[in-house]
Amino acid sequence: MDRLLTYAEAAAQAMAHLAADPRTLFVGQSVAYPGQRLFGTFAAVPMERRIELPIAEDFQLGFCSGLAMAGHVPVCFYPRLDFLLLAMNQLANHLDWMEQHVIIRTAIGSRVPLDPGAAHSHDCVAGLRGILVNTVIEEPTTPEALLRAYRAALDRKGPTLVVERMACYA
Repeated sequence: MDRLLTYAEAAAQAMAHLAADPRTLFVGQSVAYPGQRLFGTFAAVPMERRIELPIAEDFQLGFCSGLAMAGHVPVCFYPRLDFLLLAMNQLANHLDWMEQHVIIRTAIGSRVPLDPGAAHSHDCVAGLRGILVNTVIEEPTTPEALLRAYRAALDRKGPTLVVERMACYA
C-alpha cells in the first residue's frame, strides 16, 4: 500500500511542480538561504531561479508584480501571513486589480509546541477575503488540497494567495 504524503512532502512536491515551469521565479525571504522551517520545501527549485530579498515586504510584492508584467510567474514567498500585511498597498491597491499572474505563498504560524507570538501566528484570512476582490485565496489543510491549490494557481490567470498552516506540518 502506498504511504500518504505528509503536508511538508506535498509542499515540496508543489514547489517542484511550479519549478518545472520555466516561467517561475521564487522570490522572498529564506528562499535561497535557510532561516525558517519552510526553506526545505524549496529543495527542488534551482538556485538560479531563487531571488533572496531583504525584509522589504511592500517592495517584494511590487517587484513580483513587475516580474509578472515582464512575462514571469513569480512565486512571492512570505514566511508568515503577518509579514504579507506589510505589503497590503501593493496587494489591495495594485495587484488585486491587475491581471498579472503572481502566486503568493505564505503561512499562518502554529501556536504549539512553541507559541511564536501574535506577530507570527495571526490569522487574518477573513479580513483579506473582505478586502480582496480579484485575488483567489486558497487555504489548503490537507496534503492533497495543497498540491491542488498550487497546480490551480499555476494554471489560472491573475493573482492567487495560498495560505498554508504551520499546524499542518506537525
